[in-house]
This record gives sequence, structure tokens and C-alpha cells, in this order.
Amino acid sequence: MAADRAGSVSPALILLTALAPISWGTTYAVTTEFLPADRPLFTGLMRALPAGLLLLALARVLPRGAWWWKSAVLGALNIGAFFPLLFLSAYRLPGGMAAVVGSVGPLFVAGLAAVLLAERPTVRTLLTGIVAALGVSLVVLKAAGALDALGLLAALASTASMSTGTVLTKRWGRPDGVGPLALTGWQLTAGGLLIAPLALLVEGAPPALDGRATVGYLYLALANTALAYWLWFRGIGRLTATQVTFLGPLSPLTATVVGWAALGQALTPVQVVGMVLAFGATVAGQLRPHSGIVVGRGSRRSFGIPERNGRKDSMDVTGPALRR
Repeated sequence: MAADRAGSVSPALILLTALAPISWGTTYAVTTEFLPADRPLFTGLMRALPAGLLLLALARVLPRGAWWWKSAVLGALNIGAFFPLLFLSAYRLPGGMAAVVGSVGPLFVAGLAAVLLAERPTVRTLLTGIVAALGVSLVVLKAAGALDALGLLAALASTASMSTGTVLTKRWGRPDGVGPLALTGWQLTAGGLLIAPLALLVEGAPPALDGRATVGYLYLALANTALAYWLWFRGIGRLTATQVTFLGPLSPLTATVVGWAALGQALTPVQVVGMVLAFGATVAGQLRPHSGIVVGRGSRRSFGIPERNGRKDSMDVTGPALRR
């Protein structure tokens, strides 16, 4: 079980959830080495829609009632709006700034969770979020030209979109008898359908694909999206929103390591220090705060204990139950 009766969280659950941002960290290398250039929206579409349809076929469960609009909202926040905004910021901002803005996601989630989940952040949580952002900045930020206002707004909007989607996914949970496989399929399909007309309008007809590009898109759709997002949303259902979002820095760290190991990119001492800080913040974000100062007044609620909703999360993955 992911959590025992005392509320402790299994390290295996955290490690499995961490595979999602680790996988997303390979997106840049795959995109630059395997895929057609200058097709970010088409790439986002090919990640989301085939993966969503595959998971729908496996789960064989469609939304009912209010879950039609909830799935559309979550799909827009986590996929449909997030992907285009992320790509726009990456294209318009200088070296790594989009990843730096994205690294403040844990602080966004901490604030939203306090409002929507009544989970009050501790001072340690906020300090850990700041250290994570500092570490990512040292890893990816490079000196470059002036900041582009539109790119900066897109980066902030993409971070806010994913953070809101994470917290709402936690708040709404899942319908009775529906597992994370179906919920992931609903969101990916809804997000892919939102990206499709935008990709056609902005980029035109899909490009011709050779064997290399086909392999790249298959990897992105199957491992990088279908499997990764299933692990991610499964983790959101069993961990706190803050624990999940503190795994996010693993994505730029993975991208840096892959760039150094596979693409021959340089790795400086400053980047190594940043990696240590960001990884340390990721680990600290998973620790249960037994005591500490809580930001704000009212009853204290720990970020370290997953929310209980009176039902068991299904372990069944077959029944009905970019940088990043």
C-alpha cells in the first residue's frame, strides 16, 4: 500500500512518481535529435492525443455527469494550455529562463493548496521551494539578452496552469470505481483535442515523418506521456500536492545530465552546485514535517500526509477502476 495506517508514505510510491519528471527531462534531447524542427504544437499534439486515446482504450471508461467538464478543465490546465504556453516561453526567453520560472511551481502549489485544500504550508516548505528555484537557476540559466515580456508572461501562465491543475486534480480526486488510468486518459484526450486546432492554425498541415521521427514520437507518446502522466496523476492521488510538485525539479536536472552524457554538452562547477541544491530540495520536499512553524493562522495541517477521502485508491491499471 502507498500509505500505512499512520499516514507514512512508501518510498516506492515517491520513486515511481519521480519517474514522470525524469522522463520529461528527456524531451529536449528527443525533440532536437529525432523530431522535425519548429513544430512544437504538433509535437505537443502527438504527445497528448495518441497517448490519451490509448489509455481510454485500455481503461474503457468514459466520464459521467460533472466529470465531463472537470476532465475538460483538468485537461486544459495540465495539457492543452500548459504545452503551448511552455513552448511559447521556451522560444521567446533566453537560455533556460522558462525552466527557472517553472521551478517556482512548488511555491504556486503551496499557495493554491492553502486556499483550495486547506493545507497550510510550513516555513520549511517555503524555504525548500526557494532553494529548489535557486538550484534550477544555477543549472539552466545562462547570460543572454533582455527578457521578452510575452515570453515571461507565457512562462508564468504555464507554471500557474500546471500548478492549478495539480491542486484541482488533488481536490476533485476521482469518481468512485475509476482508476488513475482512466483519469489520465480523459485529461490527455481533452488536452490533445484543444491543441489540435491551434497546431493546424499556427503550423499548418502535419509534416512528413521519416523512421527516426516516428521512433521519437512513439517514445514521447508512450513512455514520456502515457506512462509518465499515469504515474504522475497516480502520485497526485496518494501524495500531497506539495510532495508531487517538489519532484518537478528532477525534469531540468535530467535534461542537463542527458545533455552532458548523450549530447556532449559542458557541465560547469556552478551547474553541479545547482544540481545538488535542487536535488536536496526535492528530497526535503518529500519529508514529513513532524513539527514546524505554519504560515498563517488556524489549525495546522501537514503537507507530509496525503489527504484521506474515505476510500482506497485503486491499484488496478487495467480495469475501470518540451522540457517537461
